[in-house]
Amino acid sequence: MVELRESGQRWWLMILLITGMIFAYAQRGALSVAAPFMIKDLGLSTASMGILLSAFFWCYSFMQVPAGWLVDQAGVRRAYAWGFTIWSVASAWTGFARGMLELIVVRVVLGLGQATAFPASSRAVSNWFQDRERGRVTAGYLTGVRLGQALISAVGAFLLASLGYKYFFLCIGLIPMIWILPWTQFLRKWEPAGRRVHAGQASANPPFSLASNLGLFKQLSVIGIFIGFFAYDYAWYLFVSWLPSYLIMERKFSVAEMGLYSSIPYLAMSATILISGFFSDALVRRGYAEKRVRKLLIMIGLAVTCLIVPAGLVGEKMTAVWLLTISLAGLGIAGPNTWTLTQSVCARNIVGTVSGIQNFGGNVGGILAPALTGFIASATQSFALALSLAGAILVLGILAYGLLVSRQVELASAGVVAGC
Repeated sequence: MVELRESGQRWWLMILLITGMIFAYAQRGALSVAAPFMIKDLGLSTASMGILLSAFFWCYSFMQVPAGWLVDQAGVRRAYAWGFTIWSVASAWTGFARGMLELIVVRVVLGLGQATAFPASSRAVSNWFQDRERGRVTAGYLTGVRLGQALISAVGAFLLASLGYKYFFLCIGLIPMIWILPWTQFLRKWEPAGRRVHAGQASANPPFSLASNLGLFKQLSVIGIFIGFFAYDYAWYLFVSWLPSYLIMERKFSVAEMGLYSSIPYLAMSATILISGFFSDALVRRGYAEKRVRKLLIMIGLAVTCLIVPAGLVGEKMTAVWLLTISLAGLGIAGPNTWTLTQSVCARNIVGTVSGIQNFGGNVGGILAPALTGFIASATQSFALALSLAGAILVLGILAYGLLVSRQVELASAGVVAGC
């Protein structure tokens, strides 16, 4: 593996990782912003929109382990670039899809492409950044995730009003494809040709099959990462999928107010992610055990996120907004540490695969949260019960990280033991 020895090269790569996630999540979150308009124009129910919002995760979730394995075997550069192309084309086509079935297909293809994003980002951090840097770098690209969601929430209302939802999707699908050129050009030198990037590691870390990696699910730490990130992402995707509609339908905000108050929580979360990433790195540099630092911050963050429960119960709508903002900030505390904890308990040659397992667990939550929230809201005419359910799932996540993620991750078939 060719290392990025100059700090300027590493930070340029960090900028590419951040902007890649900004574009990915702006494209992913576009449907949730357009949902109130499409529900009205296409005559959809909230339950039907819940299915559409969930459809993204049907393929995205189950492709996480294969995508992580592909990143580990074929390389970060090509896997990410091809995934970005696939999901951008699908995003552009969304506004022109006719009928429920075609909309579902487009959302599934969008999920197929984006399956590469997190395994590729996590592997890039493991490949080219030092241990004491990975908290802030991971925080950086996770901030890109939230900035992308905030951007589409803030700008989406204006674009929808001026362009209509068809050309809104066309613009947000095609314009981000400019990212692919600098990504491929920059990494061409450092990762020139697929599997050859692993040549220097061949003797220490022999190739492994996709099937052999499924055995990782037998290990308690991997199970804990899977369940814990399921809880994290259940709450996150509830916000991503339903926050704009929740503010309009239940809290009776105007469209302009929705654009403002659905973006503020993501901005707060973005700031918290950066603070958490730098703070956790500082503790590690001071000599505190990395695994313990990452786990503690994850558990604190998930506990703060439980404020989603009273947010759904209070009567005053601005109080609800501020509780939701603090709740999302709690996810910001946990966010960078969920990924760096995984990196800290895995050998480099399986980081992509275990990151894929982690994201698989999270996106099982992504499948359930939009559809289940839509069903509960439709059945009860309120989001309160759905938000309370999210709180209970977050408690499960706290227990999973605290009790299960304690051992080194081993890949028995390759003879690899990861240091902590």
